[in-house]
Amino acid sequence: MSAAMMLASCATEKVQKENPVLIGKSTIQVSDKRMTPEALWAFGRIGEVAVSPDEKQIAYTVAYYSIPENKSNREVFVMNADGSQNRQITQTPYSENQVVWIKGGSKLAFLSSESGSSQVWEMNPDGTGRKQLTAYDGDIEGFAFSPDEKKLLFISSINVIPSTADLYPDLAKASGLLRSDLMYKHWDEWVTTAPHPFIADFDGNSIANVMDILQGEPYESPMKPFGGIEQLAWNTTSDKVAYTCKKKTGRAYALSTNSDIYIYDLKTKQHTNITEGNMGYDTNPTYSPDGKSIAWLSMERDGYESDWNRLFVMNLETGEKRFVSKSLDSNVDTYSWSKDAQTIYFTSVWHGKTQIYAVTLADEQLKVITEGVHDYASVALCGDKLIAKRHSMSMADEIYAVALNGEATQLTFENKHLYDQLEMGRVEERWMKTTDGKEMLTWVIYPPNFDPNKKYPAILYCTGGPQNAVSQFFSYRWNMQMMAANDYIIVAPNRRGLPGFGLEWNEQISGDYGGQCMKDLFTAIDVMAKEPFIDEERLGCVGASFGGYTVYWMAGHHEKRFKAFISHCGIFNMEVQYIDTEEIFFANWDMAGPYWDKNNPKVKNTYKHSPHLFVEKWDTPILCIHGEKDLRVPVTQGTMAFNAARVQNIPAELLIFPDENHWVLKPQNGILWQRTFFSWLDKWLKN
Repeated sequence: MSAAMMLASCATEKVQKENPVLIGKSTIQVSDKRMTPEALWAFGRIGEVAVSPDEKQIAYTVAYYSIPENKSNREVFVMNADGSQNRQITQTPYSENQVVWIKGGSKLAFLSSESGSSQVWEMNPDGTGRKQLTAYDGDIEGFAFSPDEKKLLFISSINVIPSTADLYPDLAKASGLLRSDLMYKHWDEWVTTAPHPFIADFDGNSIANVMDILQGEPYESPMKPFGGIEQLAWNTTSDKVAYTCKKKTGRAYALSTNSDIYIYDLKTKQHTNITEGNMGYDTNPTYSPDGKSIAWLSMERDGYESDWNRLFVMNLETGEKRFVSKSLDSNVDTYSWSKDAQTIYFTSVWHGKTQIYAVTLADEQLKVITEGVHDYASVALCGDKLIAKRHSMSMADEIYAVALNGEATQLTFENKHLYDQLEMGRVEERWMKTTDGKEMLTWVIYPPNFDPNKKYPAILYCTGGPQNAVSQFFSYRWNMQMMAANDYIIVAPNRRGLPGFGLEWNEQISGDYGGQCMKDLFTAIDVMAKEPFIDEERLGCVGASFGGYTVYWMAGHHEKRFKAFISHCGIFNMEVQYIDTEEIFFANWDMAGPYWDKNNPKVKNTYKHSPHLFVEKWDTPILCIHGEKDLRVPVTQGTMAFNAARVQNIPAELLIFPDENHWVLKPQNGILWQRTFFSWLDKWLKN
């Protein structure tokens, strides 16, 4: 070991003693081969994946969670493109994020908060030579070097709403937020900032001449809350940047999904909207390797956040735009160009599984590359193969090399030490006849060591979204194998309103929350309840978000099918939800409009299914869970439902997380969630 490496090692060790974090695989031992909350939180979670310029190496990140410290830490790994010589190259408490190759593959760039704020750093591919590249006055939230590496594009948030101190300097300690328009809140924050794209000169060591390309504008780019650097892109000649932006604020923002792709010319300082006239979401632009085209994802209809997500390509010379994925009756999720710019590889869900596809641009012919019971979550080119993350209900993300004939080779085995200790339940694909004569895919997950001669309690899983596919997802909270490990049979239907079964199936739910989708859910549990190994007297029903709404609705309509309910962040009163949520476009599309539009038959149909109207029929124990920072479905929805149950003397529990939003993200809160979840089910379905 060199003197520099020894010093770096000693410094890291000192920091770790002062700020203990988990910097590698957990050594947890599983006693009875069944998934536990503690085992689930011991999983390393693979994040970004980056292929080196010579396509011989792959860098990627893994997040580890410490239950005692109640936080996570992300480290960087590098391996050969065939998976050999895999090594962890960082061991710090600073969470290295968004790793990319720069300087011809001689360096790795990444985000780190080692300096006290999130900045861009670089290091050698063996972890040595760690060096800070930016010292921007603010946090850098994402970045991309220009192809010639003379510029740095980065994301940082700016203040867009005057603070109390700005308005009244003598009240600097006042906490009130004064607002006069909508979108004053979003998901989990009281909005005061907006992310902006910045461009700076880069000389190989530091940045200079930083410029906000949306200077003076209050718009978001990328768009909150989920957008990142994937919503911006350099062209091949390093003189233009494509960016995603919904140039609206306040009421207009709350009512619309109309984002566009803009091209910013560094030479002329001009912004050009290349998707003007398209009224839905346009996101995630990427230039072709030959620089002649640009691709992006596009939705058609304004206000419909779950519209058909289509792959578009524009010829930059002629301006011609083509919808190249139209032969696939499903969404495009992630995509990547081929080197010759003649093919685009992408992922899409079909029949509850997310596979990799290829579309040739010359004739728009579609080819399915992969098959199997799993979901691919990303795709990137590496030589004559594709590098992709893959998961299933029985396995968290791992990295695979996929040949163009579909043959897949697993490259990482991040959690093998845990899988070797765990026994997973069987996952079965079943097709069922719905009440209107359609075929519905339902996943059935069996307990480990399933005995067909025994009778098991069963849980109906109701997905949220409402249009989130019930595919082969691996969740760190709604984990199917965790539920099965507690000796429950899980019934997870792809009811009406989910992608992967054609547009008609996906769109049927809008304006019909209490209609066919609920009949589909009843079909799934009724079919399974007839099986000799399921005890029809011990059925539970669980779900979150729209799934939580489903639980509250079921509580008033289930006709004594279920013996226990669990609703997480569910909608209880739809009238209150309409005027208390933030993205009004969602409520307008899914609920057909405001409840006071009494002459609209679709509105009448929507609100007559509000669960609060049927509480007099509630008769079953219910657990209500909610995060106090949830501004999407505000916490009062959960407290109202709990109060309605207890006023009627129905057994109920309320689990409130003051520091969580629509999700539960902190390790100890996650474990409390799991323990409460299974304690409630066991109490009413087993004891």
